[in-house]
Amino acid sequence: MQVRIYQPAKSAMQSGWAGTRKWILEFPADAPRVADPLMGWIGSIDTKAQVQLTFDTKEEAVAFAERNGLPYLLEDPHHPKFRPKSYADNFRYDRVGRWTH
Repeated sequence: MQVRIYQPAKSAMQSGWAGTRKWILEFPADAPRVADPLMGWIGSIDTKAQVQLTFDTKEEAVAFAERNGLPYLLEDPHHPKFRPKSYADNFRYDRVGRWTH
C-alpha cells in the first residue's frame, strides 16, 4: 500500500488558483467499488480510500508519511510556463498566420 502525495491541479472550470496550494496525501483503494443492488449507488467497504490529508508544504506531507512508516509516491506538480501577451500583438504587421475581417 503506497500513499500518494501530490499538489492538485487547477480545474479547467476555474480561472483562479484556489485550493491548489496545499499538498494532499491520499490512500489507495484496497477494495473495488461496486454498485449497490438496491439503489444502484457506487460504494466500497474500504474507508481509507475516502481519507485525504492536507498539508501546507511538501516536506510536512513527506515527514508524516515517514513518521508513520507509509511508503509514498511523490508527484511534483507541473507548472505551466507563463507567456506574457499583449492585445496589440493581434494587429501586428508581421503577424504569422492569416487574419481577415
